[in-house]
Amino acid sequence: MTDKRKVRKAVFPVAGLGTRFLPATKAVPKEMLTVVDKPVIQYVVDEALEAGIEHLIFVTGRSKAVIEDYFDIQVELDQTLRERNKKAEIELLEAMLPKAGTTSFTRQQAPLGLGHAVWCARDLVGNEPFALLLPDMIMKSEKGCLKGMVELYEQSGGNVVAVEECAPEQAHKYGIVGVGEKIGDGFRITKMVEKPARGTAPSNFFINGRYILQPEIFPILERQERGAGNEIQLTDGMVKLAESQAFAAYHFRGETYDCGAKDGFILANVAFALERGDIRPTVEVPLKALLQGLK
Repeated sequence: MTDKRKVRKAVFPVAGLGTRFLPATKAVPKEMLTVVDKPVIQYVVDEALEAGIEHLIFVTGRSKAVIEDYFDIQVELDQTLRERNKKAEIELLEAMLPKAGTTSFTRQQAPLGLGHAVWCARDLVGNEPFALLLPDMIMKSEKGCLKGMVELYEQSGGNVVAVEECAPEQAHKYGIVGVGEKIGDGFRITKMVEKPARGTAPSNFFINGRYILQPEIFPILERQERGAGNEIQLTDGMVKLAESQAFAAYHFRGETYDCGAKDGFILANVAFALERGDIRPTVEVPLKALLQGLK
């Protein structure tokens, strides 16, 4: 068993090419596409900060420098806003700006899979547990998904993944976990299976893109052979790690939007817009009219 050292660092793998959103992503990283008026990556970073994360680690690739610029001061913009006395805008940007020295960026030079992207962060993470948040997935709930995971981790130690329920007949599409004894807002994981054959899944709980992992995953990923898609798969590494360390599942109860897919991205924009008091009054009626016009 591992100890329960505080989870201080979070890794965000943002090197993907975003081919499902071409042509937009030819010039704009998919993580910088906006849900209402914030980039997708900002929602994910906000979730991490709510959970107490102190250091943000981005695994980037070529053409992703704009992400690094986004988490920095824009001098000309700041000066213009101050000259025009735009106090609300200044306060908004200052609130979102990470503290100096709390963001790090490293490159994944080749698209070798999620497991490889995580391995690229090894020196920045060091010998301590860390959170991993897939930047395509944004969640909506009263309590942030990662915050709930950290609370479970403080009870369970080891490794924690967030899970949601899917229809049993859809289980073959996901990474599925086996259900063990209940613990806090989740349960012990008895096994992990990536896209099980129809009718063989151990449950209908699928991993939804949030992880807390121990640093022992890094040497496993370093030695790991390529798996599905000729890539280094994180799930394969976790299965190996589970031979020596415990895994728990946090049962996330909320809405998850896959903003790496067009339908999830559109639904996220609608859902978050309708939560805004400054937007809902002007879009609710037209949205209803559009739905009523569907045949």
